[in-house]
Amino acid sequence: MFWIATSIFLVSYAVIISEKIHKTKVALFGAALTLISKVLLQHEAFHDIDLGVDWNVIFLLISMMIIINIMTKTGVFQYIAIKCAKVAKGEPFRIMSIFAVITAIGSAFLDNVTTVLLLAPVTLLIAEQLEIDPIPYLITEALASNIGGTSTLIGDPPNIMIASKAGLNFMDFIVHLAPAIIVIFIIWMVVWKILFGNRLHVRDDLKVRLMSLNENEQIKNPLLLTKSLIVLGCTILGFMLHGLFHYEPATVALMGAAALLLISGEEPHEILADVEWTTIFFFIGLFIIIGGIVKVGLVADMSTAMIAVTNPQPEDMTVLAMIMLWFSAICSAIVDNIPFVATMNPLLIDMIHQIYNVEPGTATLQHIQSPAMMPVWWALALGACLGGNGSPIGASANVIVIGMSEKAGHKITFIQFLKYGLPVMILTVFLAMIYVYGRYYFLGL
Repeated sequence: MFWIATSIFLVSYAVIISEKIHKTKVALFGAALTLISKVLLQHEAFHDIDLGVDWNVIFLLISMMIIINIMTKTGVFQYIAIKCAKVAKGEPFRIMSIFAVITAIGSAFLDNVTTVLLLAPVTLLIAEQLEIDPIPYLITEALASNIGGTSTLIGDPPNIMIASKAGLNFMDFIVHLAPAIIVIFIIWMVVWKILFGNRLHVRDDLKVRLMSLNENEQIKNPLLLTKSLIVLGCTILGFMLHGLFHYEPATVALMGAAALLLISGEEPHEILADVEWTTIFFFIGLFIIIGGIVKVGLVADMSTAMIAVTNPQPEDMTVLAMIMLWFSAICSAIVDNIPFVATMNPLLIDMIHQIYNVEPGTATLQHIQSPAMMPVWWALALGACLGGNGSPIGASANVIVIGMSEKAGHKITFIQFLKYGLPVMILTVFLAMIYVYGRYYFLGL
């Protein structure tokens, strides 16, 4: 079973990279092979929390797409597009910078998937107005969402999983990760300015035409907009408070989508037809394929080998933290960071039992949050979240952006995303390494 699962994963990944066949077809066929070969049983694929499809992610995506599809009919995205472009005076890099900042902040306090679902339609509209290629802008937003989402507990699903396992709260992430992300984001934007500042151009007549537009005229249905904003606001508030009321994010999003569908008066067939179903089924297939390699122990074997090589000690886990950062980043670029963190969490807990010589299942917060262990948790969070930029399938936000861009007629190839994302991943993880070593080992903070 080990080699069957590994072969399905490697071949599927290779075909996705080659782009000879549409990625959704490949993912679904790979998932079917995983099931038919009984690497995963059907009940594991559809019902197992650790191995199967993450329905929380799937229904979060579907629900937010429904909300966005209804909001699109109000003209609000045209309004935002023109307003932002006018603030930037039509300068292409200023527009890119404004959207990157908005995306990063939104991803920190919502989640990165919701943020790119909101921003991508706006970006496509601005690109159409200025007759520019939207692909660099969309990829920049995907990268910004993964960077910004790293800074808080609710920004990226791996952080939620790490917080649950390590007993960390919202402010722990703000104190330990937000400072690093602010510095990393600023340095990244400076590099982006050097690379793109003189390469993006818009004709002067298009700038003049843009500045003459009246954004208020774009609002087509004020009543529907009011309803949409109220529901979206309640949904966002629900995301921020979901832990307090013990609801999953998908439950909150589904309630928002159902409520807006009910009060909007829109035809459900039309709204549901516009959901990015190819992206949704790509995720479903990918989850099943990855569940197969998790079940047979491929990811666990790699992780266990890494821990054996680093030889962590109760007083010093410097080597483990540094390797954990890069290992998490590389693995999260290859597989989705959610199943990777799901695999690493129990392995780290098991390692804590061994290091501190306590019986399995008896580790306390004193052990889990020991001074030597805490930098390892932060390294895992930084590596898993920032590593998502390393490939098109490394993070959910990347897949969403690529799907929406393709639907709009602008195909982002695997290699094209890699050219942007991989250097950014290497840069940001290198900066994160300096931060982790400098703060926790050099300064001892």
